[in-house]
Amino acid sequence: MLAAVMGGASALLMSSTILAATPKKPLPGTSHTPPATQEKRRSRPQVKPTGETMQVVSSRVRTHGAQLAVTREIMDHFVSGTSPLQVLGQTTPGISFGSDDSYGLDTYANALYMRGFNETQIGFTMDGIPLGEDRYQVWNGLDISQAAISENITGMTVSQGAGALDTPSAQTLGGAIAFTTSAPADKAGGRIGQTFGSYNLFRTFARADSGVLNATGTKFYASYARTDQNLWKGYGSQNDQQANVKLVQPIRDIGQITAVFDYSNMTQYAYMGLTKHMWQTLGRDTTYLIPNYALAKEFAHTAHTGIVPEAYRGILSPSEISSFAYDATRVQRNYLSAVTGEFQILPAVHSTTTAYAQVSSGNYDGSNPYLTSPSSGVPMALGSGHIGVRRIGFTHGYHIDIGKNDISTGLWYENDSFSYPMRLYEDGMDQPHASASGFKASQATTWWLDSFNTNTFQYYLQDTYRITPGMSVLLGFKSLLQTTHGGTSMDNSAELSSWNVYYSHPANGSMTASNAFLPHFNYDYTFLRHHEIYVDIAENMHAYDYNTQSASGSAWGSLGTAKNPAQSVFNANKKTLSPERTWNYVIGYRFNSDPFSFSADFYHTDYYNRLAAITSGPTGNVYGSYVNVGRETMNGADVMADIRPFKGLSFINTFSWNDATYQDSHLPYNGSTISIKGKHQVYYPKFMYKILLAYSYKHATFSFNAAYTSSRYMTYTNDQKIPAYWTTNFNASYTLPHVGVMHDLKFSFGASNLFNANYLSGVYGAASVAGDNNANLFVGAPREFYGTVSAAF
Repeated sequence: MLAAVMGGASALLMSSTILAATPKKPLPGTSHTPPATQEKRRSRPQVKPTGETMQVVSSRVRTHGAQLAVTREIMDHFVSGTSPLQVLGQTTPGISFGSDDSYGLDTYANALYMRGFNETQIGFTMDGIPLGEDRYQVWNGLDISQAAISENITGMTVSQGAGALDTPSAQTLGGAIAFTTSAPADKAGGRIGQTFGSYNLFRTFARADSGVLNATGTKFYASYARTDQNLWKGYGSQNDQQANVKLVQPIRDIGQITAVFDYSNMTQYAYMGLTKHMWQTLGRDTTYLIPNYALAKEFAHTAHTGIVPEAYRGILSPSEISSFAYDATRVQRNYLSAVTGEFQILPAVHSTTTAYAQVSSGNYDGSNPYLTSPSSGVPMALGSGHIGVRRIGFTHGYHIDIGKNDISTGLWYENDSFSYPMRLYEDGMDQPHASASGFKASQATTWWLDSFNTNTFQYYLQDTYRITPGMSVLLGFKSLLQTTHGGTSMDNSAELSSWNVYYSHPANGSMTASNAFLPHFNYDYTFLRHHEIYVDIAENMHAYDYNTQSASGSAWGSLGTAKNPAQSVFNANKKTLSPERTWNYVIGYRFNSDPFSFSADFYHTDYYNRLAAITSGPTGNVYGSYVNVGRETMNGADVMADIRPFKGLSFINTFSWNDATYQDSHLPYNGSTISIKGKHQVYYPKFMYKILLAYSYKHATFSFNAAYTSSRYMTYTNDQKIPAYWTTNFNASYTLPHVGVMHDLKFSFGASNLFNANYLSGVYGAASVAGDNNANLFVGAPREFYGTVSAAF
């Protein structure tokens, strides 16, 4: 819906064509071009095939709807390897993105919000492949930064209304983001790039294209990227390695088959979450205690006794001292593969089928100061979640063009299997555990084991009727059914008293979410060449989340106490909980001309059966419940103006306003209930303002962007706020078109957080009802500098 970014986005990169052209008859369930089109069109980022798409060609709106496209040119204004979500947060009205690293690759601290909805309530796809929820711990999908190397992404399409009907997603409540990756080049060649930066950043990217290999048109590319950087505070580094392979095989003149294989390996030391008081009192550099093992043991005694060390009395509370731990790390390996067939069955009928599979494994490790290592008696031990994920599914759809009707229909099926054993490793009297070392089950004591299996089915049908060349109406619906079985299958708490284990919240059972008719309506009218109005209305449903018993935010997690068993709470909840639903309404206006673009749209959302986790306590020992907090209403607006006074110069201003308040909501708190009616939604700013000034002259480009994020409430009672902040970035580059065998030899320089602001950016986990006792806030990275040399050959 933010169609807003309308033509205005075209200026984002000072390119004459910023939003790529969309073919007249795109295939359902995919962003690929129909096989009958020319190869050069296949390489362009495609907008999803709904009645609410939009494009800009030569700074002019040509189609309609409530979608925004962000292209490769825009992404190139950021440091190589920057997360696509970071780019969206810096350029797109209505989107808020926070992290603790300048690249935006630390999924633990990342927080993405789009018009009030977080990353677990937004649909994500890549080339039509569902990516599930964009979360820290992978269990039903994959973060885009792990699924694709950023240089291979050619564009992003953002639907900020209800999301396209054909988006394969069981969590879409308020929009969808579709990523498109590039096709192999027709001509053999490749690209290389090397980036250096602050805190020993070293990033390498390489890609080789085979070119067309034979008369049938076979071609492929293989690429590799490695990103390594020390933490900007504390001990350790963050290392990501990725490989992407894509092969395209045309099938005469009727279609093509595309096969992809994506691999990623992430090894990261973590930044520690803080309370606001810890940040204000101890400063931005506060983090885990590694390598100071003696101090870690001293702080762990506080977790056991509640006695604050003398040096910190009157400065930090026992809860805050207990939030400190020795370290936290994560190792994650992902394998994603897919095969897509696109065929023109009849002159008016196109078919697309995608089969995909994902396997992920890894360790999520963290020092736990509430446990005891039995052999040494040290008041802490390492807890490690050894995840195992297997995801397999397919999408199948048709696009039929009959007269003035564009009809799309299709289905999606997926099966997820998730395993999460929590294992314990001892610390020695003078020797801590080895961090990020790939622990084995044979070295550990298993505390508990959670496992889940989920089946998801979705069907959609829609018809876009072209009333006149400039006016169209879309009518459609989707049906969604998801059933999840599982929970705790093993709990050894009773046998582990020597480890000082606490209540582990074991619960097991099934939950089903279903709705046979979720309607979608869209009206679009383009008139007088430069003007467009549109209306978008839809109902959406979010299936039940699942997660480990130790995590909050799902029907299975962090339930009950030793006196009120989690299983009893789960059984009672099952009788009363209903899936979350939303009705989204959007009305917008867009004007686009060569020197000036403007857009404004207003949205309203009615949110029903809002489910929320209410947590309290320090990191590593949170407790809470999962309840229906009632209704929420949301009103908001996005305005964007793009001035292009002469060739090469673009000045974009965007303003976003959001007023999301809870209605008739009562939360359990301190043995009673409190009303939060009229309180503003947590973690999402009421105001955002973004500017981008970009200029290009011959082979040089310069860009400066700044973003203001207003204060955000961090509790449901709105008694605590995360302070407002500004972020600024500067980037410049110079390109030499031809140097020997190389072309487009490019030298780039970038600076993030240019004015070195000290601010709270990302959040992780559920909000507290009241008070500043939740150590889940992350400090934004300080000023950093980057330099990149890249070339194609």
